[in-house]
Amino acid sequence: MTDLNADLGEGFGTWTLTDDDALLAVVTSANVACGFHAGDASVMRRVCDAAAAGGVRIGAQVSYRDLAGFGRRAMDVPAAELAAEIAYQIGALRVFAEAAGSTVSYVKPHGALYNRTVRDDEQAAAVIEGIRLAGGSPAVLGLPGSRLLAHAASARLVAVEEAFADRAYTPEGTLVPRGEAGAVVHDPDEVVRRSVGMAVERTVTGADGSRVPVVARSLCVHGDTPGAADLARRVRAALEEAGVTIRAFT
Repeated sequence: MTDLNADLGEGFGTWTLTDDDALLAVVTSANVACGFHAGDASVMRRVCDAAAAGGVRIGAQVSYRDLAGFGRRAMDVPAAELAAEIAYQIGALRVFAEAAGSTVSYVKPHGALYNRTVRDDEQAAAVIEGIRLAGGSPAVLGLPGSRLLAHAASARLVAVEEAFADRAYTPEGTLVPRGEAGAVVHDPDEVVRRSVGMAVERTVTGADGSRVPVVARSLCVHGDTPGAADLARRVRAALEEAGVTIRAFT
């Protein structure tokens, strides 16, 4: 069994990036931008309404406050400030999720914050503090072996490991930084093969050609890549053909 998640609601005002409706017909979990790297009130409301209507779980995709850089620029945010900003983003999304008859089932950091919390204890702890400040007990979605998931488990939150269909892996099981060549896998056939391999064989070919163990309950198909919806449909069809049950983790 595996969950399929995608980053959605990554628009702002009249600018749009993700094909939310098409992706919501494929994925089981929606990582909804909460306004700090993308998204605004209207976008969040629309995506939550559509996700709830389609039975897709709603997750808060929290970020550093970085609209101009799409949340992908490294930032040094004091822990107390970061915790407050995480709670703020979750609270904003929860309003629209609950108005749609659903809830915020999980939290996933975005971009630079996601990568930072793989190894940075202070920033990882601040994210978890923000989640607890927002209330409830949402699951936490992150990279296997990350400090984020370790702190989530310590806080008695459900820690959910995820893998990435279209990202290159280092031999250590972390993601190749986006600034490096080959960080994103663009060949659709290769993305499909890697997805099935991670779900069935629990391994992926690393950037150096080595076999890297990947044990994950959720697979991310990025929504901001060209043809993302068609690729997501291909990935889901290939997984189901391989005998993998597609189901939300929450």
